Amino acid sequence: MITTKQRAYLRGLGNALDPVAQVGKEGLTENLITSIDLLLEARELAKIRVLKNCDLSAKTVAEELSRSLNADVVQVIGTVIILYKKSTRKNFKHIELP
Repeated sequence: MITTKQRAYLRGLGNALDPVAQVGKEGLTENLITSIDLLLEARELAKIRVLKNCDLSAKTVAEELSRSLNADVVQVIGTVIILYKKSTRKNFKHIELP
């Protein structure tokens, strides 16, 4: 669980990111969840867009991803989600949280 100060810091970092994954009309499939997990392992911070043709709301998608990936939801604005999960890799420059 991240603190409010850490969440604000991660929001600032996330604003500069482009969405790297999209949730479409098929919703949250196992392949999509696995690819987002690998993405978070590689980057620690990911911006995900929920397309208009998705039946789920962005908040629902964020909650499901957070629960299934053990990640923290940094922000949900409109159809954009920012997730954070600390990487388990050893030789990696981790995001230093305040």
